Amino acid sequence: MASLSSLSQPISKTPYNSLKFASHSTNSLLTPKNRSFSGLGFRSLGLSGVVKNSIQSEALAMERLRNSQESYRGKQQFLAMYSSVYGGITTDPAAMVIPMDDHMVHRGHGVFDTAAIMDGYLYELDQHLDRIIRSATMAKINIPFDRESIRRILIQTVSASKCRKGSLRYWLSAGPGDFQLSPSACHKPSLYAIVIEDQSPADQKGIKVVTSSIPIKPPQFATMKSVNYLPNVLSKMEAEENGGYAAIWLDDDGYVAEGPNMNVAFVTKDKKLVMPHFDKILSGCTARRVLALAEGLVKEGTIRGIRVGNVTVEEGKSADEMMLIGSGVLVRSVVQWDEQIIGDGKEGPVTWALLNLIVEDMKSGPDTVRYRLMLWKRYIEFNVEAVLVGDVL
Repeated sequence: MASLSSLSQPISKTPYNSLKFASHSTNSLLTPKNRSFSGLGFRSLGLSGVVKNSIQSEALAMERLRNSQESYRGKQQFLAMYSSVYGGITTDPAAMVIPMDDHMVHRGHGVFDTAAIMDGYLYELDQHLDRIIRSATMAKINIPFDRESIRRILIQTVSASKCRKGSLRYWLSAGPGDFQLSPSACHKPSLYAIVIEDQSPADQKGIKVVTSSIPIKPPQFATMKSVNYLPNVLSKMEAEENGGYAAIWLDDDGYVAEGPNMNVAFVTKDKKLVMPHFDKILSGCTARRVLALAEGLVKEGTIRGIRVGNVTVEEGKSADEMMLIGSGVLVRSVVQWDEQIIGDGKEGPVTWALLNLIVEDMKSGPDTVRYRLMLWKRYIEFNVEAVLVGDVL
Protein backbone atom coordinates (compact mmCIF):
# COMPACT_ATOMS: atom_id res chain seq x y z
CA MET A 1 0.00 0.00 0.00
CA ALA A 2 1.26 3.50 -0.74
CA SER A 3 2.93 5.16 2.23
CA LEU A 4 1.47 8.38 3.55
CA SER A 5 4.84 10.10 3.26
CA SER A 6 4.82 9.54 -0.52
CA LEU A 7 1.60 11.48 -1.01
CA SER A 8 1.89 15.08 -2.18
CA GLN A 9 -1.52 16.04 -0.76
CA PRO A 10 -3.89 14.82 1.96
CA ILE A 11 -5.25 11.36 1.32
CA SER A 12 -8.81 12.72 1.38
CA LYS A 13 -7.94 14.79 -1.73
CA THR A 14 -5.93 12.12 -3.53
CA PRO A 15 -7.72 10.50 -6.49
CA TYR A 16 -8.59 6.92 -5.76
CA ASN A 17 -6.96 5.59 -8.91
CA SER A 18 -3.59 7.06 -7.91
CA LEU A 19 -3.46 4.98 -4.74
CA LYS A 20 -1.75 1.62 -5.07
CA PHE A 21 -2.98 -1.19 -2.85
CA ALA A 22 -1.26 -4.44 -2.05
CA SER A 23 -2.69 -7.42 -3.84
CA HIS A 24 -5.28 -9.46 -2.01
CA SER A 25 -6.18 -13.11 -2.28
CA THR A 26 -9.70 -14.14 -3.19
CA ASN A 27 -10.19 -15.17 0.44
CA SER A 28 -9.55 -11.64 1.75
CA LEU A 29 -12.47 -9.70 3.17
CA LEU A 30 -10.98 -6.42 1.94
CA THR A 31 -10.52 -6.01 -1.80
CA PRO A 32 -9.55 -2.89 -3.78
CA LYS A 33 -12.72 -2.87 -5.86
CA ASN A 34 -14.76 -2.22 -2.76
CA ARG A 35 -12.73 0.83 -1.75
CA SER A 36 -14.12 3.89 -3.46
CA PHE A 37 -14.58 7.52 -2.54
CA SER A 38 -17.51 9.57 -3.75
CA GLY A 39 -18.12 13.17 -2.80
CA LEU A 40 -18.66 13.55 0.95
CA GLY A 41 -19.21 9.85 1.40
CA PHE A 42 -17.28 6.66 0.90
CA ARG A 43 -17.93 2.98 0.50
CA SER A 44 -16.55 0.42 2.90
CA LEU A 45 -16.91 -3.32 2.99
CA GLY A 46 -18.97 -4.59 5.89
CA LEU A 47 -19.58 -8.19 6.87
CA SER A 48 -22.66 -8.31 4.65
CA GLY A 49 -21.31 -6.31 1.70
CA VAL A 50 -20.68 -2.71 0.67
CA VAL A 51 -21.98 -0.05 3.04
CA LYS A 52 -22.24 3.57 1.93
CA ASN A 53 -21.31 6.12 4.59
CA SER A 54 -21.71 9.87 4.44
CA ILE A 55 -21.25 12.96 6.53
CA GLN A 56 -24.65 13.55 8.08
CA SER A 57 -26.34 16.71 9.22
CA GLU A 58 -27.23 17.00 12.90
CA ALA A 59 -30.93 16.59 12.08
CA LEU A 60 -30.34 13.48 9.96
CA ALA A 61 -28.03 11.94 12.56
CA MET A 62 -30.65 12.44 15.28
CA GLU A 63 -33.38 11.02 13.04
CA ARG A 64 -31.35 7.92 12.27
CA LEU A 65 -30.39 7.50 15.92
CA ARG A 66 -34.04 7.69 16.92
CA ASN A 67 -35.06 5.20 14.19
CA SER A 68 -32.28 2.84 15.23
CA GLN A 69 -33.43 2.88 18.83
CA GLU A 70 -37.01 2.22 17.77
CA SER A 71 -35.90 -0.78 15.73
CA TYR A 72 -34.36 -2.63 18.68
CA ARG A 73 -36.58 -1.44 21.51
CA GLY A 74 -36.71 -4.22 24.07
CA LYS A 75 -38.33 -4.77 27.43
CA GLN A 76 -36.54 -1.85 29.04
CA GLN A 77 -37.86 1.66 28.41
CA PHE A 78 -35.73 4.71 29.14
CA LEU A 79 -38.02 7.38 30.52
CA ALA A 80 -35.76 10.26 31.53
CA MET A 81 -32.08 11.15 31.70
CA TYR A 82 -30.09 13.84 33.45
CA SER A 83 -26.72 14.97 32.14
CA SER A 84 -24.50 17.57 33.75
CA VAL A 85 -22.99 18.11 30.28
CA TYR A 86 -26.16 19.86 29.11
CA GLY A 87 -27.32 20.68 32.61
CA GLY A 88 -30.83 19.29 32.52
CA ILE A 89 -33.25 16.41 32.02
CA THR A 90 -34.44 14.97 28.72
CA THR A 91 -37.29 12.56 28.09
CA ASP A 92 -36.22 11.90 24.49
CA PRO A 93 -34.36 8.53 24.37
CA ALA A 94 -32.41 9.67 21.29
CA ALA A 95 -30.85 12.47 23.35
CA MET A 96 -29.85 10.10 26.17
CA VAL A 97 -26.21 9.95 25.13
CA ILE A 98 -22.83 10.78 26.63
CA PRO A 99 -19.77 12.23 24.85
CA MET A 100 -17.31 9.79 23.33
CA ASP A 101 -14.41 11.70 24.88
CA ASP A 102 -15.77 11.17 28.38
CA HIS A 103 -13.07 9.14 30.10
CA MET A 104 -15.74 6.79 31.44
CA VAL A 105 -16.34 5.65 27.85
CA HIS A 106 -12.83 5.03 26.56
CA ARG A 107 -10.86 4.56 29.81
CA GLY A 108 -13.44 3.13 32.21
CA HIS A 109 -12.82 6.00 34.62
CA GLY A 110 -16.27 6.13 36.17
CA VAL A 111 -18.40 4.68 38.94
CA PHE A 112 -22.12 3.99 39.14
CA ASP A 113 -24.94 2.83 41.35
CA THR A 114 -28.61 1.88 41.12
CA ALA A 115 -31.68 2.49 43.25
CA ALA A 116 -35.01 0.72 42.81
CA ILE A 117 -38.31 2.54 42.22
CA MET A 118 -41.37 0.91 43.76
CA ASP A 119 -44.90 2.37 43.76
CA GLY A 120 -43.56 5.88 43.24
CA TYR A 121 -40.92 5.61 45.97
CA LEU A 122 -37.14 5.53 45.64
CA TYR A 123 -35.77 2.65 47.68
CA GLU A 124 -32.54 3.03 49.67
CA LEU A 125 -31.53 6.16 47.77
CA ASP A 126 -29.33 7.49 50.56
CA GLN A 127 -27.58 4.16 51.06
CA HIS A 128 -26.76 3.90 47.36
CA LEU A 129 -25.77 7.55 47.19
CA ASP A 130 -23.31 7.09 50.05
CA ARG A 131 -21.80 4.12 48.22
CA ILE A 132 -21.30 5.91 44.89
CA ILE A 133 -19.57 8.76 46.69
CA ARG A 134 -17.27 6.23 48.38
CA SER A 135 -16.61 4.61 45.02
CA ALA A 136 -15.86 7.98 43.41
CA THR A 137 -13.39 8.78 46.18
CA MET A 138 -11.63 5.44 45.64
CA ALA A 139 -11.54 6.11 41.87
CA LYS A 140 -10.11 9.61 42.45
CA ILE A 141 -13.09 11.28 40.80
CA ASN A 142 -13.93 14.69 42.19
CA ILE A 143 -17.62 15.12 42.95
CA PRO A 144 -19.13 17.75 40.57
CA PHE A 145 -21.82 18.75 43.10
CA ASP A 146 -22.30 18.42 46.82
CA ARG A 147 -24.17 15.38 48.09
CA GLU A 148 -27.49 17.14 48.62
CA SER A 149 -27.44 18.62 45.11
CA ILE A 150 -26.80 15.18 43.60
CA ARG A 151 -29.64 13.76 45.67
CA ARG A 152 -31.98 16.52 44.50
CA ILE A 153 -31.01 15.98 40.84
CA LEU A 154 -31.70 12.24 41.12
CA ILE A 155 -35.10 12.85 42.70
CA GLN A 156 -36.01 15.40 40.04
CA THR A 157 -35.01 13.01 37.26
CA VAL A 158 -37.24 10.23 38.59
CA SER A 159 -40.08 12.70 39.18
CA ALA A 160 -39.82 13.89 35.58
CA SER A 161 -40.00 10.31 34.32
CA LYS A 162 -43.34 9.59 36.06
CA CYS A 163 -42.00 6.08 36.65
CA ARG A 164 -43.89 4.07 39.27
CA LYS A 165 -41.84 0.88 39.12
CA GLY A 166 -38.36 0.54 37.72
CA SER A 167 -34.85 1.64 38.57
CA LEU A 168 -32.65 4.71 38.67
CA ARG A 169 -29.07 4.22 37.52
CA TYR A 170 -26.51 6.99 37.85
CA TRP A 171 -22.84 7.57 37.12
CA LEU A 172 -20.02 9.84 38.21
CA SER A 173 -17.24 10.08 35.65
CA ALA A 174 -13.92 11.86 35.20
CA GLY A 175 -15.73 13.74 32.45
CA PRO A 176 -15.12 14.61 28.78
CA GLY A 177 -11.90 16.17 27.60
CA ASP A 178 -9.73 14.07 25.30
CA PHE A 179 -8.67 10.51 24.48
CA GLN A 180 -5.56 10.44 26.64
CA LEU A 181 -5.05 8.11 29.59
CA SER A 182 -4.73 10.79 32.25
CA PRO A 183 -7.89 12.76 33.17
CA SER A 184 -5.81 15.92 33.66
CA ALA A 185 -7.31 17.55 30.57
CA CYS A 186 -10.91 16.69 31.44
CA HIS A 187 -12.95 19.87 31.75
CA LYS A 188 -14.76 18.72 34.88
CA PRO A 189 -16.33 15.52 36.27
CA SER A 190 -19.77 14.54 35.00
CA LEU A 191 -22.96 13.22 36.53
CA TYR A 192 -25.41 11.17 34.49
CA ALA A 193 -28.65 9.53 35.60
CA ILE A 194 -31.27 7.50 33.73
CA VAL A 195 -34.65 6.10 34.73
CA ILE A 196 -35.38 2.60 33.44
CA GLU A 197 -38.77 0.92 33.34
CA ASP A 198 -38.33 -2.82 32.98
CA GLN A 199 -41.34 -4.59 31.50
CA SER A 200 -39.93 -8.09 31.92
CA PRO A 201 -42.29 -10.40 33.80
CA ALA A 202 -41.25 -11.25 37.34
CA ASP A 203 -39.62 -14.67 37.64
CA GLN A 204 -38.75 -16.18 41.01
CA LYS A 205 -38.17 -19.77 39.91
CA GLY A 206 -35.12 -21.46 41.36
CA ILE A 207 -32.01 -21.12 39.23
CA LYS A 208 -28.72 -22.86 38.52
CA VAL A 209 -25.32 -21.25 39.12
CA VAL A 210 -21.82 -22.37 38.18
CA THR A 211 -18.39 -21.70 39.62
CA SER A 212 -16.71 -18.96 37.60
CA SER A 213 -13.38 -19.61 35.92
CA ILE A 214 -12.99 -15.88 35.23
CA PRO A 215 -10.51 -14.37 37.71
CA ILE A 216 -12.18 -12.30 40.42
CA LYS A 217 -11.27 -8.63 40.69
CA PRO A 218 -8.70 -7.81 43.38
CA PRO A 219 -10.30 -6.32 46.51
CA GLN A 220 -9.28 -2.73 45.66
CA PHE A 221 -11.50 -2.89 42.58
CA ALA A 222 -14.10 -5.41 43.75
CA THR A 223 -15.11 -3.16 46.66
CA MET A 224 -15.56 -0.21 44.30
CA LYS A 225 -18.61 -0.10 42.02
CA SER A 226 -16.82 1.05 38.88
CA VAL A 227 -17.89 0.72 35.26
CA ASN A 228 -15.09 -1.80 34.66
CA TYR A 229 -17.46 -4.76 34.37
CA LEU A 230 -15.77 -6.89 31.72
CA PRO A 231 -14.92 -9.67 34.23
CA ASN A 232 -18.55 -9.53 35.41
CA VAL A 233 -19.85 -9.76 31.85
CA LEU A 234 -17.58 -12.69 30.97
CA SER A 235 -18.61 -14.43 34.19
CA LYS A 236 -22.29 -13.98 33.35
CA MET A 237 -21.73 -15.24 29.80
CA GLU A 238 -19.86 -18.26 31.12
CA ALA A 239 -22.85 -19.13 33.28
CA GLU A 240 -25.29 -18.80 30.39
CA GLU A 241 -23.08 -20.94 28.16
CA ASN A 242 -23.32 -23.68 30.79
CA GLY A 243 -27.07 -23.47 31.29
CA GLY A 244 -26.87 -21.29 34.39
CA TYR A 245 -28.17 -17.94 35.47
CA ALA A 246 -25.01 -16.60 37.15
CA ALA A 247 -21.49 -17.65 38.03
CA ILE A 248 -20.12 -17.62 41.57
CA TRP A 249 -16.70 -16.20 42.24
CA LEU A 250 -14.32 -17.60 44.82
CA ASP A 251 -11.76 -15.34 46.47
CA ASP A 252 -8.00 -15.93 46.38
CA ASP A 253 -8.26 -18.14 49.47
CA GLY A 254 -10.94 -20.33 47.88
CA TYR A 255 -13.85 -19.01 49.94
CA VAL A 256 -17.22 -18.11 48.39
CA ALA A 257 -17.18 -14.44 47.30
CA GLU A 258 -20.07 -13.12 45.16
CA GLY A 259 -21.90 -13.32 41.85
CA PRO A 260 -21.32 -11.04 38.83
CA ASN A 261 -23.74 -8.39 40.11
CA MET A 262 -25.27 -9.79 43.25
CA ASN A 263 -24.32 -11.13 46.65
CA VAL A 264 -24.81 -14.73 47.71
CA ALA A 265 -26.11 -16.21 50.97
CA PHE A 266 -26.92 -19.63 52.42
CA VAL A 267 -29.11 -21.26 55.02
CA THR A 268 -27.08 -23.97 56.75
CA LYS A 269 -28.42 -27.27 58.02
CA ASP A 270 -28.51 -25.84 61.54
CA LYS A 271 -30.78 -23.05 60.22
CA LYS A 272 -28.33 -20.17 60.27
CA LEU A 273 -28.23 -17.49 57.56
CA VAL A 274 -24.62 -17.09 56.43
CA MET A 275 -23.17 -14.56 54.01
CA PRO A 276 -19.57 -13.85 52.89
CA HIS A 277 -18.13 -10.77 54.54
CA PHE A 278 -17.69 -7.61 52.49
CA ASP A 279 -13.99 -6.87 52.93
CA LYS A 280 -13.02 -8.32 49.52
CA ILE A 281 -16.28 -7.86 47.59
CA LEU A 282 -18.86 -5.16 46.93
CA SER A 283 -20.84 -4.16 49.98
CA GLY A 284 -24.34 -4.84 48.65
CA CYS A 285 -26.98 -2.37 49.86
CA THR A 286 -29.76 -4.90 49.32
CA ALA A 287 -27.70 -7.63 51.03
CA ARG A 288 -27.13 -5.44 54.08
CA ARG A 289 -30.84 -4.62 54.22
CA VAL A 290 -31.68 -8.34 54.01
CA LEU A 291 -29.36 -8.98 56.95
CA ALA A 292 -31.20 -6.34 58.98
CA LEU A 293 -34.64 -7.71 58.05
CA ALA A 294 -33.49 -11.26 58.80
CA GLU A 295 -33.27 -10.32 62.48
CA GLY A 296 -37.05 -10.63 62.49
CA LEU A 297 -36.78 -14.23 61.32
CA VAL A 298 -34.43 -14.95 64.20
CA LYS A 299 -36.91 -13.52 66.70
CA GLU A 300 -39.76 -15.62 65.36
CA GLY A 301 -37.61 -18.76 65.27
CA THR A 302 -37.55 -19.28 61.49
CA ILE A 303 -33.76 -19.19 61.57
CA ARG A 304 -31.44 -19.66 64.56
CA GLY A 305 -28.89 -16.97 63.82
CA ILE A 306 -26.99 -14.85 61.31
CA ARG A 307 -23.31 -15.04 60.47
CA VAL A 308 -21.20 -12.89 58.13
CA GLY A 309 -17.78 -14.41 57.49
CA ASN A 310 -15.85 -16.97 55.45
CA VAL A 311 -17.97 -19.57 53.67
CA THR A 312 -16.32 -22.63 52.13
CA VAL A 313 -17.52 -24.14 48.87
CA GLU A 314 -18.29 -27.38 50.72
CA GLU A 315 -20.40 -25.51 53.26
CA GLY A 316 -22.23 -23.66 50.49
CA LYS A 317 -22.99 -26.70 48.37
CA SER A 318 -24.20 -28.71 51.38
CA ALA A 319 -26.50 -25.91 52.60
CA ASP A 320 -30.26 -26.35 52.85
CA GLU A 321 -30.79 -23.16 50.87
CA MET A 322 -28.77 -20.87 48.63
CA MET A 323 -29.83 -17.48 47.33
CA LEU A 324 -28.67 -14.53 45.23
CA ILE A 325 -29.35 -11.04 46.61
CA GLY A 326 -29.23 -7.72 44.75
CA SER A 327 -31.26 -4.74 43.61
CA GLY A 328 -32.07 -6.52 40.35
CA VAL A 329 -32.90 -10.04 41.54
CA LEU A 330 -33.95 -8.93 45.06
CA VAL A 331 -33.77 -12.40 46.67
CA ARG A 332 -33.72 -15.39 44.34
CA SER A 333 -33.41 -19.05 45.17
CA VAL A 334 -30.55 -21.14 43.80
CA VAL A 335 -31.47 -24.82 43.44
CA GLN A 336 -28.30 -26.10 41.77
CA TRP A 337 -24.61 -25.13 41.96
CA ASP A 338 -22.52 -26.82 39.28
CA GLU A 339 -23.67 -30.46 39.48
CA GLN A 340 -24.74 -30.24 43.13
CA ILE A 341 -28.45 -29.95 43.93
CA ILE A 342 -29.01 -27.50 46.79
CA GLY A 343 -31.24 -28.84 49.56
CA ASP A 344 -34.24 -30.63 48.11
CA GLY A 345 -33.85 -28.88 44.75
CA LYS A 346 -36.75 -26.52 45.40
CA GLU A 347 -37.08 -22.86 46.39
CA GLY A 348 -36.46 -22.70 50.12
CA PRO A 349 -38.84 -21.28 52.76
CA VAL A 350 -36.26 -18.87 54.22
CA THR A 351 -35.48 -17.51 50.75
CA TRP A 352 -39.20 -16.91 50.17
CA ALA A 353 -39.54 -15.28 53.59
CA LEU A 354 -36.63 -12.91 52.89
CA LEU A 355 -38.02 -12.05 49.46
CA ASN A 356 -41.40 -11.20 50.99
CA LEU A 357 -39.69 -9.10 53.66
CA ILE A 358 -37.67 -7.06 51.14
CA VAL A 359 -40.69 -6.51 48.85
CA GLU A 360 -42.81 -5.39 51.81
CA ASP A 361 -39.97 -3.13 52.92
CA MET A 362 -39.89 -1.55 49.46
CA LYS A 363 -43.63 -0.93 49.59
CA SER A 364 -44.13 0.17 53.18
CA GLY A 365 -40.77 0.35 54.93
CA PRO A 366 -39.58 3.22 57.13
CA ASP A 367 -38.62 6.66 55.80
CA THR A 368 -34.95 5.74 56.21
CA VAL A 369 -35.19 3.45 53.18
CA ARG A 370 -38.06 4.98 51.16
CA TYR A 371 -38.35 8.43 49.59
CA ARG A 372 -41.74 9.44 48.26
CA LEU A 373 -41.58 11.06 44.84
CA MET A 374 -43.75 13.99 43.85
CA LEU A 375 -45.05 14.55 40.36
CA TRP A 376 -42.73 16.78 38.34
CA LYS A 377 -45.13 19.73 37.99
CA ARG A 378 -45.64 19.88 41.74
CA TYR A 379 -41.97 19.36 42.49
CA ILE A 380 -40.73 22.06 40.15
CA GLU A 381 -42.66 24.72 42.06
CA PHE A 382 -40.21 24.26 44.92
CA ASN A 383 -37.13 23.73 42.76
CA VAL A 384 -37.06 26.52 40.22
CA GLU A 385 -33.44 25.78 39.29
CA ALA A 386 -34.48 22.48 37.68
CA VAL A 387 -34.35 22.35 33.88
CA LEU A 388 -36.35 20.00 31.69
CA VAL A 389 -34.95 19.44 28.21
CA GLY A 390 -37.15 17.97 25.49
CA ASP A 391 -40.75 16.98 26.12
CA VAL A 392 -42.75 19.11 28.50
CA LEU A 393 -44.65 17.01 31.01
